[in-house]
Amino acid sequence: MTETRVAVVTGAAQGIGRKTAELLVEEGYRLAVIDTKPVDLDGLMFVGDVSDEASVARFVAEVEEVYGGCDVLVNNAGIASIAPAEDTDAAQWRRVLDVNLTGPFLLSRAFGRRMLVRGTGSIVNIASVAGLLGVADRVAYNASKHGLIGMTRTLAVEWGGRGVRVNAVCPGWVKTEMDDESQASGAYADTDITDHVPMARFAQPEDVARAVAFLADPDRSGFINGASLSVDGGWAADGSWQSLRLDSRGR
Repeated sequence: MTETRVAVVTGAAQGIGRKTAELLVEEGYRLAVIDTKPVDLDGLMFVGDVSDEASVARFVAEVEEVYGGCDVLVNNAGIASIAPAEDTDAAQWRRVLDVNLTGPFLLSRAFGRRMLVRGTGSIVNIASVAGLLGVADRVAYNASKHGLIGMTRTLAVEWGGRGVRVNAVCPGWVKTEMDDESQASGAYADTDITDHVPMARFAQPEDVARAVAFLADPDRSGFINGASLSVDGGWAADGSWQSLRLDSRGR
């Protein structure tokens, strides 16, 4: 990267968002973040809700005032919801889609308009393997991530020819605070994940952050547009049954 550029990261207080923000700063980006709680990172810190249009508008205005715009937008903010479909109420459904899908739309629309004027920019949406596959007891979360991949492809088609690339990263299970909360509820154990992943481990936040940094940088990924990059250790590629999956590791 030959010049100082500005990166916006949503949901940077913890997990993937925080590690991504830290890595982008290491790579020389100036940083602006939005989260529902304060974030102790260097740069512009804004407390707000990505699903609230007025909050997003205030955040965008501050970024414009401080930095004059942004070069990279990372839509990372998201929430989980684990419940059978028949037990998922409409309020929870709406909240998950508001944060995980409407929020990225609002931010992409606002910053994307400005990127289009300049004729350059990169948007990276943090989707999930749950946006590529069905995962039981996550109907709202799965729908939001499938929608996010659909939005990624649509914006890539609309904006790619005008200099703005839009891609998605699809992590598998990542060791973060969100995972800790899900496991504390009894939803799954470590072995439920590691027994399925061909690489036999969880992702770490830095695995995802490196993929984001790659897609953000036009020097490294300038002709990648509309992609959904799996960072899942092979989870979505593995169609083996369980005994075959585990047996293949011991050969």
